[in-house]
Amino acid sequence: MSKKLAGKVALVTGGSRGIGAEIARRLAEEGAAVAITYSQSPDKAAAVVKGVVEAGGKAVALQADGGDAAAVRSAVSETVKTHGCLDILVNNAGMVMLATVDKVTVEDFDRIMAVNVRGVFVATQEAARHMVDGGRVINIGSINSEWVPAPGLAVYAATKGAVASMTRGLARDLAPRGITVNNVEPGPVDTDMNPADGPFAEVLKPYVALKRYGHAVEIASLVVFLAGPEAAFITGASLKIDGGTTA
Repeated sequence: MSKKLAGKVALVTGGSRGIGAEIARRLAEEGAAVAITYSQSPDKAAAVVKGVVEAGGKAVALQADGGDAAAVRSAVSETVKTHGCLDILVNNAGMVMLATVDKVTVEDFDRIMAVNVRGVFVATQEAARHMVDGGRVINIGSINSEWVPAPGLAVYAATKGAVASMTRGLARDLAPRGITVNNVEPGPVDTDMNPADGPFAEVLKPYVALKRYGHAVEIASLVVFLAGPEAAFITGASLKIDGGTTA
């Protein structure tokens, strides 16, 4: 059977672990050559690349802090240099900050905005310079863009709200080239940063209609759909995948 992303090239920022790593694996399974960025986990990034290559795919890992605009631009150009083109950008790199307004410093605020918002913009801007017509930009946002279940999430929620709004604007900007831009908004997902058996899970699980955390592969499967030909008429959308948390 032919793979739906055969011949495509994808860049996944923040692809060394968790949701990003699973997205990279699933894109590769569907035939895409992948590049991933990492900030501080070279061993984990290497493990993702090794897994893709051993499964018969193509992959490369590139170090790039999402808050460093020059590094983000370089990662995009290196992806094109390595794989020859760029068809799919997945803006997954991000950080979480849990602190109430009286505890957040201006430096904290600037850092999370740089990674979660400016990094998405810079990566998309640079990718658009290289991306083929009909390409795909997929942002990984959060249901916290419009649902805040506990104190300490104000600034993080603000960044994800910005990503949702920016997605709509970028969709308009890139539509003339047939490039779609969409925003995937996960709810609680079992990762090393937010494990399903961790302390914060007890706060979140009562809100989840399906009464369980999601799995990274479930988020990755939605990304693969949006990256594929069946999703060509979907753009500017924020798609929740949260087990009914916000229902």
